[in-house]
Amino acid sequence: MVNGKIRFMMDYVTYVVITCIMKDTGLSLYEAMKAFYNSQVFDRLCDTETGLYRESGGYVHDLYKIECEHGRLVQLEI
Repeated sequence: MVNGKIRFMMDYVTYVVITCIMKDTGLSLYEAMKAFYNSQVFDRLCDTETGLYRESGGYVHDLYKIECEHGRLVQLEI
């Protein structure tokens, strides 16, 4: 079970990412939620072992965009 503080952080990052998806793509709230909830990034966000919930919504949104561009979550080289 996830404690309240971690759950709040996950929910807030999810809110930011979905808002960004709507703004970037013009998708409805429902479609943006469906897209994000079905992503690998969302799965990682919900896995407390990854610590992704500690990152900013912008960072997580960038990961989501990378996943969309490549069809899967990849680590880009700098």
